[in-house]
Amino acid sequence: MADKVAKFAHDDASVVVIIGTGSGGGVLANELAQKGIKVVSLEAGGRYLPEDYINDEWDSFAQLAWTDMRTTSGDWRVARDFANLPAWIVKAVGGTSIHWAGASLRFQPHEFKARSTYGHIEGANLLDWPITLEELEPYYERAEKKLGVTRTNDWPGLPGNNNFLVLEKGAKAIGYSKVSTGHMAINSVENDDRPACQQTGFCFQGCKWGAKWSAAYTDIPKGEATGNLEVRDHSHATKIEHDETGKVTGVRYIDKDGKEQFQKARIVSVAGNSIESPRLLLASASEKFPDGLANSSGQVGRNYMRHTTGSVYAIFEKPVKMWRGTTMAGIVQDEVEHDPKRGFSGGYEMETISLGLPFIAAFLDPGAWGREFTSAIDGYDNMAGIWIVGEDLPQETNRITLDHSSKDQFGLPVANVHYTDHPNDIAMRNHAYEVGEKIYRAAGATRVLPTPPYPSTHNLGTNRMSENPRDGVVNKWGQSHDISNLFVSDGSVFTTSAAENPTLTIVSLAIRQAEYIAAEMEKGTI
Repeated sequence: MADKVAKFAHDDASVVVIIGTGSGGGVLANELAQKGIKVVSLEAGGRYLPEDYINDEWDSFAQLAWTDMRTTSGDWRVARDFANLPAWIVKAVGGTSIHWAGASLRFQPHEFKARSTYGHIEGANLLDWPITLEELEPYYERAEKKLGVTRTNDWPGLPGNNNFLVLEKGAKAIGYSKVSTGHMAINSVENDDRPACQQTGFCFQGCKWGAKWSAAYTDIPKGEATGNLEVRDHSHATKIEHDETGKVTGVRYIDKDGKEQFQKARIVSVAGNSIESPRLLLASASEKFPDGLANSSGQVGRNYMRHTTGSVYAIFEKPVKMWRGTTMAGIVQDEVEHDPKRGFSGGYEMETISLGLPFIAAFLDPGAWGREFTSAIDGYDNMAGIWIVGEDLPQETNRITLDHSSKDQFGLPVANVHYTDHPNDIAMRNHAYEVGEKIYRAAGATRVLPTPPYPSTHNLGTNRMSENPRDGVVNKWGQSHDISNLFVSDGSVFTTSAAENPTLTIVSLAIRQAEYIAAEMEKGTI
């Protein structure tokens, strides 16, 4: 394979340049390469494969996490406790697909129509997606095959560990029925030349077995094997350039030696997650586009969503050892429907989570010190945990902006992440805390610890899809309303967040987008 790895010239204006190599950018790169299209992928981080991953929370975090300077504002807990770490995402080839837990859930039909379904909600900037579930279903099917999603395509579910069995016992005791080990992009049997899950328990630190799907060791090397994809790691994009007509012409980036380079391009796709993607578009402001690229609507950076999250941990009389087995080992889906009688719009999932002692100590509430905290840590062996994943509402004021008072290692303004919960989010979280406590009490818990949200992993919105250009940034293909050869290919295109983990939808949209780009290139329209 090594002798086929492509090398394209900086002045080759026929290539597609993709910024980011995660679930959106990595999949798009491979899909285009498979169609014979030349691709240069720019990745700000390094390259690590399963043999490089570290089964230790802090060392793995140091190896993989995006720790470049960022700032925060708003009333969320993260701005107080983790002010320079608003998001827990990966800076490496493969992006956050290295870190994710693997939950792969399709959106529900009504979640593509939040404005129509929920009606006007004060303070929310709701909008219907410009696509429907029916349009996306064929791509969901292709994504499930690509990712090896359990309980699809005749692949069995994963086994349930103790963390799941405790959840299942309590959930069924209080009358819930939609309880399972879920749809996971983790091999339950050998598949795609990768082994079945070995239940090691370090899913967030990168799967050393390669059983969990990640673009790092699936789509990226498959794309490179075609001879049509060149991945440049340690290449930090700083600005997208354009010509006098407004078409983008290429990308400026800092290479691994600290030198500025310029890669010409026929098409540019931004896939740097919902924080870096709008940051780059805003930082690419010019005389022609004084408010940043693709921003005639003023919506770039706005409508940032992170899901309504929180956790519930519980301590039992006997050991649970929740860290044994997959991190997201099971799910309760009875509360995921839209039922406004509960006092909020949208719904939420409850998924098992397990953190090691270092991260439990960092994130638990009460945290840091005191008898309440130390006694909880003493009960770590007997602890079980669930994570809440619910639909949070887009708000124009929740947004990514450039913070000119803080500069990154290249002297560029950093992203400021502003987030304040909507009352709907608070009502949903409080409902989920109550349900989580009921589940664990029914399973015999002696103590229950509701825990506020951690730094964000599901970063969504900020370059949203819209039918009307005035309402968003891109059309239903992820193509900028303003600039025909500029695309966005990550979770920032989500019009609303839905209640489901986003990766399966990001991958499905990337497969669909690749088809569109290839067809338009053939027609000569872009």
